[in-house]
Amino acid sequence: MTFAVGEKTVGNVVVVSVRGAIDMLTAPQLADGIRASQGRGPKVVIVDLSEVDFLASAGMQVLVAANENAGPDGRLVVVADGPATSRPLKITGITDFIALYPTLDEALENVAV
Repeated sequence: MTFAVGEKTVGNVVVVSVRGAIDMLTAPQLADGIRASQGRGPKVVIVDLSEVDFLASAGMQVLVAANENAGPDGRLVVVADGPATSRPLKITGITDFIALYPTLDEALENVAV
């Protein structure tokens, strides 16, 4: 699966969708995509990892940094389900401070602002 980062706006929420493997080679592209989305000033950025088949520590570091960059008024939320994505996020404790939802619809319902 080819790595790709896309973006769409749903109401006043920006969704960054990711496809493929997130590793040390592709993590900078993910960081750029999230940073660009956050730069537009939305209250919530959802990072959708539904189509990610591998999440390395470099990708998790990007999510932690993006969460810190969200600032006091912003929020970063992750959509992930399954052993390749949600499991590493839970094991490392990232879900203690970044909300995790199994589907994009569920994330959108819970972050409606």
